[in-house]
Amino acid sequence: MSAHNAGISKISFLCGNESLLDEVRQLWEELNQHHLSLSPNFKPYYEEMTFPKRKQALLQKTARGEMRVDIAVDREKNRKVGYCISSLDCEQTGEVESIYVLEAYRGMGIGGKLMKSALSWMETKEAAKKIVIVAAGNEQAFGFYERYGFRVRKTMLEET
Repeated sequence: MSAHNAGISKISFLCGNESLLDEVRQLWEELNQHHLSLSPNFKPYYEEMTFPKRKQALLQKTARGEMRVDIAVDREKNRKVGYCISSLDCEQTGEVESIYVLEAYRGMGIGGKLMKSALSWMETKEAAKKIVIVAAGNEQAFGFYERYGFRVRKTMLEET
């Protein structure tokens, strides 16, 4: 068994709805810090963004749609090591809202499993289109998303 397969074999995957949101708080906060460190223009946005604010925005967005939360757990350490939050709005647009894997667990296929699970869920819900928004400064993530068929369609500029 390769080191890659040995690593992923100790990972369990949980899935559910918005009732699991609080379970990803610590990982989400690490992702927010990552975006803060990379952001060329919107550091105050990430400094002021809290998990309760993000949770409220997600719940409002999916009030007339649906949400899925996938969590990767290292069974040996009983530790959450990655997550993906996906949504489907009332217009049948599926969105990968947030995905993150702890640095020590990257390269094991966890992000891929989370992404495939989210996209499969969107397919079963008959999403008309699927999107992901990548924060400015995090362009290195493009390659990951391109593996799943996502391409840059447009660039949005926002006043600071």
